[in-house]
Amino acid sequence: MAASDYATIRYDESQSPVALVTLNRPEKRNPIGPITCGELVHALSRARENTAVRVVVLTGAGKVFSAGGDLGQMSGGVVGTASVMPASLVDLFATMHALQKPIVAMVNGHALAGGMGLMVACDMVCASADAEFGTTEINLGLWPMMITAEIVRSIGRKKALWLMLTGKRISASEAERIGLVTQVFPPEKLEEETMALAKELASKSPSAMRLGLKAFYETQDMDLLPALSHLEGQLAAVLATEDAAEGISAFLQKRPPVWKGR
Repeated sequence: MAASDYATIRYDESQSPVALVTLNRPEKRNPIGPITCGELVHALSRARENTAVRVVVLTGAGKVFSAGGDLGQMSGGVVGTASVMPASLVDLFATMHALQKPIVAMVNGHALAGGMGLMVACDMVCASADAEFGTTEINLGLWPMMITAEIVRSIGRKKALWLMLTGKRISASEAERIGLVTQVFPPEKLEEETMALAKELASKSPSAMRLGLKAFYETQDMDLLPALSHLEGQLAAVLATEDAAEGISAFLQKRPPVWKGR
């Protein structure tokens, strides 16, 4: 499937080992509905299957990352493109957390409501200093149901409820302070710095990334002792990889490692 076959996103592997996924309805402020969710699920599945892709960068076209849910699609009657079926945010977030490759959000403008939820579901977030963030659903008589779980896991109950109950917007610096955002950059440096981070991540062991992200999401809701037991088994799995043997050998021989992803 060609990137041009998508109706609401762009998918670009030309900067491999980084795949760039762009929400591509700038005239509508990049809304997120069932069609967009389906296309993102499809694109992420392509990235997972392509061993040359090691990191995914997710951004928005134009001046906004995403202003939130596509209200026009909430009344039903949604059909997919010729090759991609609609999906829900549940499908999308599950796909993101099962990707086993890092996803970096490059937030080039405001990320509001469901757009903020999509951003938070990424593994890391690089944001423009002039971006704003908020769960604004309450102002429309709605509630950010589907993104609650993602937000609370990042910033905790009190600040999450303040955002959800007031509908207020916060600055990029405040979003970084409370843990919604990983790093903030001047607008003119955002793409350069985000791609530099993505390429740094792509230089690490693919097998360690894969097993590490899998274990991270598997254990995030476990009690401590079951989590420790599970992680002990996953440590053994990492130590058994060719990449682990290569990494240790390279360290002892004082040379750069050559990863095989196995």
